[in-house]
Amino acid sequence: MTAAIEIRLIDRGDVREIVRQKYGEAALTVLQGQGAACCGGNAGGGDSCCGGDVITGDLYTEAEAGQIPEAALLASLGCGNPTALASLHPGETVLDLGSGGGIDVLLSARRVGPTGFAYGLDMTDEMLALAERNKSEAGAENVSFLKGHIESIPLPDSQIDVVISNCVINLSADKDQVLSEAFRVLKPGGRFAVSDVVVEGTLPDAVRADMEAYVGCVAGALEVGDYARRLASAGFTDISIQPTRRYLFADLEATTCSTNAVAALPAEEKAALDGRIMGAFIRACKPGRAA
Repeated sequence: MTAAIEIRLIDRGDVREIVRQKYGEAALTVLQGQGAACCGGNAGGGDSCCGGDVITGDLYTEAEAGQIPEAALLASLGCGNPTALASLHPGETVLDLGSGGGIDVLLSARRVGPTGFAYGLDMTDEMLALAERNKSEAGAENVSFLKGHIESIPLPDSQIDVVISNCVINLSADKDQVLSEAFRVLKPGGRFAVSDVVVEGTLPDAVRADMEAYVGCVAGALEVGDYARRLASAGFTDISIQPTRRYLFADLEATTCSTNAVAALPAEEKAALDGRIMGAFIRACKPGRAA
C-alpha cells in the first residue's frame, strides 16, 4: 500500500452512527416516494446506488415480490434471500437481525404461518417507521418490529427457532457480540441462517478502513475461515458457508460510493480481489434438542 493512501481508523461508535445515518436516508427515500433505496441514501435506486444492483439486485422471485408491499422490496438492501434458504416451518419463531423495511420479516411470517411469529430488530427510526407501514399494508398479525441493536437483542434467552439476517452482521463493529447474542436467544436446536458478505483471503487496508465502503457492505466483511471460527467460539456447531454470488471488484467499486483511498489502489490489487468478495449463505446450529 502506498503512503499516499490515507487510512481512517474505524471506531465502533463511528460505524454505528454512519450506518444509522445512511440507512435512515435510504428509508426516507422510500417513505417519501422517491424510488428504490440505496445504502448511500441517493434517490432513484438502481445501479447508481451505493451497494447497487450487483449486490442487491434480483434476490427475490416475482412470486415473493407479489406477496409483500412494494415499499418493502424498494427498501431491501440485502445481499441474499435468507427466507428462501432457511427452510422455515409452520409454527416457528423467527428473528431478523437488522430488519430494515421488513421484507424478510414479512416473508418469514408468511412461511411460519398464523401459528408462528416473526420479529424484526432494527436501530433506525426511519426503517422501523417504514417497516410498520409495510406490516400494516400487508395485514400481517404475526409480526413485531423491535428497536434496538443487534449486539444487545431485547429478547429473553432461548426464545427463537431461527435467527436470520440479510447483509447486516458485516456492518457491526462487534461481530463476536452479535453472534453471542444470536446464540443466546436461540432455543436448543435452533438455527442460525443468514446471508452476509464474506471474503476469501484478506482485503487491502484502504478498503478495510474506508467508512463508505463499510456502509456498502464490503469493508466490514469477515474472511470465510474467520467467520466460521467466530461462530464456533460463540458455541455454534454444524457450520457451513456457501457462496451465493461472487463479485468483481470493479463492479463493487462503482456501486459502493468508494473514496479516493479505494480508487487509488493499484490495478493489480483490485484484479486480485475479483471473485473473492462474495455474498454467502451461512448456516449453523445451537447444540441441544429442539422441543
